[in-house]
Amino acid sequence: MRTRLYVSTLICFELALFFASSIQKHTTRICHRIMPTSWMKPSSMRAVQYSGYSGGAAGLKYVDIPVPSPKKDEVLIKVEAASINPADWKIQKGMLRPFIPKFPFIPVTNVAGEIVEVGSAVQELKVGDKVVSKLVFWKAGGLAEYVAASESITVARPAGVSAADAAGLPIAGLTALQALKAIGTKFDATCSGSNILITAASGGIGTYAVQLAKLGNHNVTATCGARNLEVVMNIGADEVLDYKTPEGAALSNSSGKKYDYIVNTTTDGKWSAFKPALNFPGRVVDIATNFWNFVASILTFFSKKKLSIVIESMGNEDLRFLLELVKEGKLKTVVDSRHPFDRAADAWEKSMSGHATGKVIVEM
Repeated sequence: MRTRLYVSTLICFELALFFASSIQKHTTRICHRIMPTSWMKPSSMRAVQYSGYSGGAAGLKYVDIPVPSPKKDEVLIKVEAASINPADWKIQKGMLRPFIPKFPFIPVTNVAGEIVEVGSAVQELKVGDKVVSKLVFWKAGGLAEYVAASESITVARPAGVSAADAAGLPIAGLTALQALKAIGTKFDATCSGSNILITAASGGIGTYAVQLAKLGNHNVTATCGARNLEVVMNIGADEVLDYKTPEGAALSNSSGKKYDYIVNTTTDGKWSAFKPALNFPGRVVDIATNFWNFVASILTFFSKKKLSIVIESMGNEDLRFLLELVKEGKLKTVVDSRHPFDRAADAWEKSMSGHATGKVIVEM
């Protein structure tokens, strides 16, 4: 009888130890999904927001607000760097008025940082991962110390790729890549290459487009302002035209050859100027369309010389491809200027000036 009691007691004791150990392991896994042991989630954070349309840099205000909690499919990112794109301040100016944004609004969609918390349904990413994310533009949130982002729009960045380099990629890099893919560019050295023109090549999109076009074995003519001729030549353009000169205005390269493709990255570019510079057949890929180019895209749909509009979309595989090119040293983010978070208004003003060479970066 005593033996049976002893055995029963021993079994119950071992079962209790087993369940206690299981609970401890499960709790530990949950804790690791929330935060590393060296990090305690603060109750508030600093953010930059605006409360109405217009206002420019002067309309940006620093506020202390609660740190967001990620939803089940989101990660919480401690922001290390953010890049400002023209769309950010155009939304402030009322580009999507009256529907977007909802005030008060924290702008900027392109961020890079480190994950400090993950939601219960997050599958691939984990606490401690260095990542880059393209936030939803109507929610934004990038000009803040922390931001919650869906796992579906967040990609791990390879070791050796800085936060600033990564933060420039989601809009500008993806737009350039997708524009070149639209004309059939291959990046595996199998492409025979075409004669192409890239307008506004010293801008954020343009600097990526020139480099990617050369990786695709194209012969690249580029246009930009006089002060950036050397910059654009140094990132691979075969010929660079000052757009204010007669040759630049006519889009005429030194060989006199017409272009198989034109990648237009400026809202000032017009179909009427592009058409005479195109081969027959030839195509303009327009990523900064204006009203008249939109009309031309319809009217030339079945023509041998045509204009097509390309709208950038978030593609995780495309973003991973760009990150790998940066890691391998085949692609670089041309940084116009770096601004500390306390001087975010200066970065905003620089982007609004329209004279940035490459990307404008805010570092936390």
